[in-house]
Amino acid sequence: MRTLGKRFAIVFAVALSIQTARAQDVPHAPVPKAADRPAKVLLDNWNDMGRKLTAMAEEFPDDKYDFKPNPAQRSFAEQLLHVSVNLHFFIEAAKGAKPPSSIPKRADFATKAAVVDYVKKSFADGAALIKSKGDRGMSDLFVNPFDNQQTRFSDGAWGFIEHSAEHYGQLVVYYRIVGLVPPQSRPKK
Repeated sequence: MRTLGKRFAIVFAVALSIQTARAQDVPHAPVPKAADRPAKVLLDNWNDMGRKLTAMAEEFPDDKYDFKPNPAQRSFAEQLLHVSVNLHFFIEAAKGAKPPSSIPKRADFATKAAVVDYVKKSFADGAALIKSKGDRGMSDLFVNPFDNQQTRFSDGAWGFIEHSAEHYGQLVVYYRIVGLVPPQSRPKK
């Protein structure tokens, strides 16, 4: 009986090792990466939009900053200022502060460098606020100054990313009209 038990144990061990070896040969699907946290996704998208608009602001020629496709539209600089002003209205409201009492005009930003700095500051201030809110602050409520309605912080931030993207699209057209290729449209090296 003992030899039968030993033989069974040996056969079982060999079969188990063969099964284990076969299992190691079978390719397994990689374990998917966990989803990013809501605040990280929001921050990444906010920063990406800021990066795109800042690149345009820095690169567009000084002598074309006041270019308008037609007299009824905003100039290139005014488009950038419009986005930045709106971001500041959102940021101040989300922090519980009163929105600015006046809207800056192109004359308040006489140089290209002043416009670029304001674009950078707007996105940097928003990024800092998103970081300070973290995941827990995504549902914080604030009164949206544009429609006087309570809004979740994350909804407001996503709305201003979308608003910025709409103006990014308009600025792409400005680039094309003056014969330039926007930074995002160029082949990647």
